[in-house]
Amino acid sequence: MSASTAGTINPITRKPHLGNGYQPRTIRHSNAVIRSFYEFHREDGRRGPLLNPMPLDAHAWRGYDGAFEGRPRTEGRIRFNPQIPQRLPRAMPDEQWNTVFGMLRSHRDRAIVAMGVSSAARPAELLGMTGPDVDWGEQQIRVVRKGTRAEQWLPVSAEALVWLRLYLAELDELAPTVPLWQTLRRRDRGCGLTRQPLSYDSLRAVFRRLNAALGTNWTLHDLRHTAAIRMSRDPRLSMRDVQVILGHAHLSTTAEVYLVEDQAEVLLRAAEHLAALAAAPAPQPRPTAPYAAADLQVLFGGELR
Repeated sequence: MSASTAGTINPITRKPHLGNGYQPRTIRHSNAVIRSFYEFHREDGRRGPLLNPMPLDAHAWRGYDGAFEGRPRTEGRIRFNPQIPQRLPRAMPDEQWNTVFGMLRSHRDRAIVAMGVSSAARPAELLGMTGPDVDWGEQQIRVVRKGTRAEQWLPVSAEALVWLRLYLAELDELAPTVPLWQTLRRRDRGCGLTRQPLSYDSLRAVFRRLNAALGTNWTLHDLRHTAAIRMSRDPRLSMRDVQVILGHAHLSTTAEVYLVEDQAEVLLRAAEHLAALAAAPAPQPRPTAPYAAADLQVLFGGELR
């Protein structure tokens, strides 16, 4: 990101670049942390502040007026707590995914990226894997979930396991407790030249290089978004299935993020619908059946024979 691109929309990915200021979600998170700090000490009652200067309820100060009798004060309120805009996760279109994947330089990068886009695991969860976390027969991987720290098995594509096999063929045998993802270059950290565990910043550097070459602003988390959106649009998977794979605690979280339709895609599908109606041939009128002559003769007073 540079000063010229801050806050602008990338024409290829249609994703906004980071702006110069804090995002609404960051501001609200900071407000919540400060509010929780004061609330903890207020409820403790033994030390620290007696009032929370950032209450959620404007009337939360009531009940403590006696402690401040005779001293002027103003009602506490949060001066700036912006609304969080509706999230529109961007999935990599197939042609851009092929371009991004083609820019990867090593089997390691191809393996971890293919694994992320097929399992919807978070990048940090993938980096925590070891050798026993791969079930080759069932085509699954085991990750430790963010927040709950619970272990969960996730499905991965056969392509991801092929790239993983090629990557592991380049390494010496890994001990069961050694992280699966290692640096490509050996570094001396006091024990001779050895490979080091791949860090999150090193993995981000992979995307920084390809973004600089492609003029894009894709992130590691976009792999998870891409996998989740692909799953949510597959009629063979229910939204509950997607929730379990993503590791969301509530189904509403999954629906709120991944059932939001991109307006441009909605308009495109609506235009295709109207074009299909216009191109459909007009129905031909059915010919009327002729009346039998004998029936007409009876109808108009003729004799029956």
